[in-house]
Amino acid sequence: MQFPHKLRLPVIAAPMFLISGPEMVIAACRAGIVGSFPTPNCRTVAELETWMAAIVEGLDTTSAPWATNLITHSTNTRLPADLALVKTYQPPLVITALGSPKPAVEVVHGYGGLVFADVVNINLAKKAVAAGADGLVCIAAGAGGHTGHFSPFAFISAVREFFDGPLVIGGGISGGAGIAGAIAAGADFAYIGTRFLPTAESRAVDPYKQMIVDCGPDDLIVSSAITGTAASWLKPSLVACGIDLETLSGKPGRDYTPETAHKRWRDTWAAGQGLHASKAIEPMAAVVDTLERDYKTAVARFQARA
Repeated sequence: MQFPHKLRLPVIAAPMFLISGPEMVIAACRAGIVGSFPTPNCRTVAELETWMAAIVEGLDTTSAPWATNLITHSTNTRLPADLALVKTYQPPLVITALGSPKPAVEVVHGYGGLVFADVVNINLAKKAVAAGADGLVCIAAGAGGHTGHFSPFAFISAVREFFDGPLVIGGGISGGAGIAGAIAAGADFAYIGTRFLPTAESRAVDPYKQMIVDCGPDDLIVSSAITGTAASWLKPSLVACGIDLETLSGKPGRDYTPETAHKRWRDTWAAGQGLHASKAIEPMAAVVDTLERDYKTAVARFQARA
């Protein structure tokens, strides 16, 4: 199937926990890329409805489509209520994560939307396709937050052996050349999170944004000791919380209820391997302008060499 919406760039602004809000979604969509946010960013169903209403009100027919990210893990007891609001506000794209996309498929297809499933390995990708996902969001090594472990090139190649639908690849993509590389490798979209974290519209606190600007890939550590799922963390933020990096171990039980998730992620800050590309705190529109310029340069370079 073809993606039915036109975009300025083949980019989805990844839903970032505690970072992506309606301001970022609207700015991304107005800039011509897909904007998204995870529903657990809202502590209550009432707040989620306020956010969705604001996004719908803030966009028009010239904007790119928006997306919401649903946690379909069994611990998310709020999923039915979130799905009810999805049915009401009808985001064109719903991205499921940490569970099967099946709970969302009937609702989203009922109003003509698409369901993309966030996956970190081949087995989960096959299960998502079997469950009715329209597209796959393949999280590769280098992604911020809950991360993957495959090379993006290997991941795309393996998935393309059994799936020819929309494929999104994420993991360390932070510039126009990375976007072009993702498309050349066989993906349809690049999933970018960290590059948009230090934007003016981001809900990250200022010290977090500045840490992204100041740090590089060597300042990251991947561990499951914080949330129970492997995630990529900024070392300075863990140290500031009194966590000893030398003894960081253990695997707490997974709990993706909004309340627990907010506590676990509030002061321990995540980032992906593309954080070196952020040189300043600037508006989303300016970042997308830079990505478009560098993407066109990369495409021209590839065409010249080919």
